[in-house]
Amino acid sequence: MKYKIKKTVLVSLAAVALFGCSKPDDYKKYLDEGDILYSGKLDSVKINPGNNRVQLTGLLKADPKINKIKIFWNDRKDSIEYSVNMNTDSRKFSQIFNVEEGVRSFLVYTFDAAGNRSIAVNAVGRVYGPRYAASLTNRVIGSATQANGETAIDWLTIDPSAGPFATEIRYNSTTGLKTVRVPIASERTVLNDLASTASTISTRTLYLPTKTSIDTFYTEFVQVGVLKDVTAQYLSNTRIPFTTSVKGDRWGIPTGWTTNDAVRNFRQAAGVFYGGVDAWFGGPQLAMEAGWSADNMVTITDGKIYQSPVLPAGLYTFEMDIPDCTAGGDFYTVAAEGDGIPNTGNIASSLAYAKTNAPGTRKITFTLTTEKKVSLGFVGNVQNKGAGDGTFWRISQVRLKYLPKTN
Repeated sequence: MKYKIKKTVLVSLAAVALFGCSKPDDYKKYLDEGDILYSGKLDSVKINPGNNRVQLTGLLKADPKINKIKIFWNDRKDSIEYSVNMNTDSRKFSQIFNVEEGVRSFLVYTFDAAGNRSIAVNAVGRVYGPRYAASLTNRVIGSATQANGETAIDWLTIDPSAGPFATEIRYNSTTGLKTVRVPIASERTVLNDLASTASTISTRTLYLPTKTSIDTFYTEFVQVGVLKDVTAQYLSNTRIPFTTSVKGDRWGIPTGWTTNDAVRNFRQAAGVFYGGVDAWFGGPQLAMEAGWSADNMVTITDGKIYQSPVLPAGLYTFEMDIPDCTAGGDFYTVAAEGDGIPNTGNIASSLAYAKTNAPGTRKITFTLTTEKKVSLGFVGNVQNKGAGDGTFWRISQVRLKYLPKTN
């Protein structure tokens, strides 16, 4: 035990003697490495995403020795380096380089001419590419209709989470091919110069995955048909104030429309019956009504109001505005081949039909492969419920829209 203590004391004294006789920094020669020298690191590093590339920005410290920046990612398997001249270059560093899609972690170093590097700066960013682009959808058009020299495009809403910010419309204008950009918040776009011969427009949607994205992503252009408002070309007497061939104080018979005996249920005089147009409640407008009388305005069974134009091949939309009606009534809008529309019991034989027994704008669509005579109009069963009660249906306007057949 005494021997071990003496040996330890002797070793300690020897060390004190050795270093006590040396210069203050002579100990460094006994170390494997000398001073660890670092160049100034890059500050305020940010990653701005792009399409299979990123922009890396940062601020260079005022270290005149810095002559290079090197960036590593993908577990140091990939790297890129840039020369730096602190005498001439801006203190703000900014470079764009290619990186594969995904969430990426970057290590950034500065170096001096002696090969000394800075402390690593870590930055994480997401890179966008084909997978993100494949998930993007084009904004959908609810309707595009040309009327009176204007083309109104009504847009459906779009999910904002993926970053849509605008839609481009490409079309044949009166002066040639044209592209316009509209904000994603727009609900309606009106074009004043679509060529009268143009039957389609094309649209694509623009995306920025983040506000700092350096690249814009685009969906493919999608072609959309433009409906032409051909109401005035094929129909007559289509909106308030509806004209009448004969009219009493309130009820009349509409000009240009075929009405059957069932619709004309108001007894104007002995043997004289009117119906089909109601001048009250903001009229004159198309109407069927029964009731509120014990001895007049009898129940209408399969009452019909229609017109029968000859239409060319194409896609059609027949619309009507219903300001008011008896909720849940037995009323239909119909398009049928030939000169006339079917009874309600045979409604399925028509080209198109819909039960339109609620206020608002309603429509039906149908397609013709060849030119045909088509009857467009309304059929309904309107009940007289006795004195003080009844059933009614009013129409303030109709519209016919047409998309020409394309080969």
